[in-house]
Amino acid sequence: QGVNYFMSKGILDDSPKEIAKFIFCTRTLNWKKLRIYLDERRDVLDDLVTLHNFRNQFLPNALREFFRHIHAPEERGEYLETLITKFSHRFCACNPDLMRELGLSPDAVYVLCYSLILLSIDLTSPHVKNKMSKREFIRNTRRAAQNISEDFVGHLYDNIYLIGHVAA
Repeated sequence: QGVNYFMSKGILDDSPKEIAKFIFCTRTLNWKKLRIYLDERRDVLDDLVTLHNFRNQFLPNALREFFRHIHAPEERGEYLETLITKFSHRFCACNPDLMRELGLSPDAVYVLCYSLILLSIDLTSPHVKNKMSKREFIRNTRRAAQNISEDFVGHLYDNIYLIGHVAA
């Protein structure tokens, strides 16, 4: 409703790129309504994702930044998969040298992102009694993304363990 109001008053152009810039630069939007809006307006979501620059950022930190602008849904499903897919492609586009060096594709980054979200939940949820160990995380993640180094996956675990949730 707010975006439509701004467009009707000539404050905001009715273009996905302009709406995305408005959302990207505005921190006080109702994130629940924004999530519904972005789920309906995938063209705006596409432009919003391209406004992020993840160059030279460590993957969990980039994911945290992404979810500060585009809040993660509370449940797993198609919208979360869409967000992670778009993030993965954008992260790879921002870091082509790193992707070549690590031998990662957008699909591998997608797997890593999903693993990081699940690890975040595992480590922070009071309902999970037996928290995932670093060794278990490395084993599980390397099963899903075989080409990735054990050291890199270990650093991912350490980041989540020390800094916390990526999709809060």
